[in-house]
Amino acid sequence: MLAHTTELLELSVIVPVKDEAENLKPLINELTSILDKSGTNYEILYVDDGSVDRTPEILKKLEAQVPRLCFLRHPQCFGQSAAIFTGVKAAKGVVIATLDGDGQNDPADIPILFERYRQEETLLGSEFVMIAGYRAKRKDTLLKQMSSRIANAVRRVLLKDDTLDTGCGLKVFARAAFMALPHFNHMHRFLPALIIRAGGRVLSVPVNHRPRAHGASKYGVWNRLWVGITDLLGVMWLTRRSIKAAAENQDRL
Repeated sequence: MLAHTTELLELSVIVPVKDEAENLKPLINELTSILDKSGTNYEILYVDDGSVDRTPEILKKLEAQVPRLCFLRHPQCFGQSAAIFTGVKAAKGVVIATLDGDGQNDPADIPILFERYRQEETLLGSEFVMIAGYRAKRKDTLLKQMSSRIANAVRRVLLKDDTLDTGCGLKVFARAAFMALPHFNHMHRFLPALIIRAGGRVLSVPVNHRPRAHGASKYGVWNRLWVGITDLLGVMWLTRRSIKAAAENQDRL
């Protein structure tokens, strides 16, 4: 498998999943078809976050059939951020693309975001660039849409991350930049703020959003709400500490 070699690749696609047995094969087929046509040297890393359905069994079989697929597994559920970290740590790609494993993110948007990332990285002259997907027309329940809008509005005001939809799974960023960030549970929702804190730039790009074909979300609205409040306060502290440290260093010059 490409993912197990030491060869550096252009792009690693990280897909965290939990109990998504019915969505695995269709999404993997889409990913390989679209990325093969793009001409990008890539790998796909699926990280199973302690699934209790047939997800591990199916991924193991698909890994043997799909040359660019690598299957990683957590023995129990550690959360979406932990799954993303596991994938990025194992990745051989210089650039990372993430997307959700439920099929609602459109793989066709990955080459678009990847190309935009390369353009912005060249302009900025830094790896600390993130291209964040923005679901302009969401295909979710009214409750999920409203909770997401409120959370995004509160986060933008408090963190000043200027990101329209931080909950969108589609993001593209440099592996090196991600590994340089502070890591904590639920950090994936604060990646834009952390990139900006490090002196980087985040751009929101509209992406397609599709109805879920099978199953239901395994990371619920209410547990995201309560842990989100605690983590939001922590990221606010990190951001303010970074600004204060920068000011103190400037005063010493």
